[in-house]
Amino acid sequence: MSPSPTTALRTGTSVRLHGVTKTHPNGPSLVRALDGVTLDLAAGSFTAVMGPSGSGKSTLLNCAAGLDTPTSGRIAIGDTELVGLSPDQLTRFRRDRIGFIFQSYNLVDHLTVTENVRLPLLLGGARPDPAWERYLLEAVGLTGMERRLPRELSGGQAQRAAIARALIARPAVVFADEPTGALDSRTGAQVLSVLRTTAQELGQTVVLVTHDAAVAAAADEVVFLQDGRLAGRVRGASVDEIALRISELAR
Repeated sequence: MSPSPTTALRTGTSVRLHGVTKTHPNGPSLVRALDGVTLDLAAGSFTAVMGPSGSGKSTLLNCAAGLDTPTSGRIAIGDTELVGLSPDQLTRFRRDRIGFIFQSYNLVDHLTVTENVRLPLLLGGARPDPAWERYLLEAVGLTGMERRLPRELSGGQAQRAAIARALIARPAVVFADEPTGALDSRTGAQVLSVLRTTAQELGQTVVLVTHDAAVAAAADEVVFLQDGRLAGRVRGASVDEIALRISELAR
C-alpha cells in the first residue's frame, strides 16, 4: 500500500543553518556543543547525521527543529527564520511544519496508540485522514494495536507509534533522533522505507541522527560532525565506508 496524500506536495522547503553555535557553561568556562555550523539541506532530501559521542549531533537536531535555541547563528525552515520567533509562534510552527521522532518516544501515557498518533492534528484543530492514518499504522507495524496504551507496548512498538505521530500531519521537515535504535533489523528497515517514501511523496526533508552505519547508508547523504563542527559530507557511501569514517573521527 502506498501513501495517497490529499494535499499538494510541499516543495521548495529546506533546512538552512548559518554559523550556528551553541555553548553550555562548564564551571568558569564554556563548552561549545556546536561551533559555527553552516549547512543547507535541499527539499525532499534524506540526510543522516553521524559523529562520535559528544560531537553535537543531538544539539544540532534540537536547534534545527526549534526545540533548543542556538547561542548565535541563523536557522531557517523554508522561508521562516526560527531565531526571533516568539514561544507561541515557534510552538505553532513546529506543530504545523515539523515532525520530530524522539529517542525516548514521548507518548502520552493515558492516550491510546491512535490518540497519540492523532495528537498533532488535534492540537492544531485538524481532522485525521483515515486512509493516511491506516497507511502509517500499517507501515510501522501497528495494525491491530490501535487501542493499546503506551504501557501495553514494547519499546519498539512505542517507537513505531512515535514515528507515525511525527508523520501524521505530513510535515515539511521530519527530524529523527535514533528512530531505529529500539527496533529489530526488519522493523528498522520498514521504518526507513516509510521515511524515504514519505519524503519522496510529500517533498519532505528528513534529517536523521544515528550511530548505525547501516541506517546512515540508507540516506541520500551523510553529514559528519566532530567536536561541534562540520567534518564532511558524503553521498552514496557504503556501510563500510561510513563505518571507517566514523572510526577515524573517533580517534
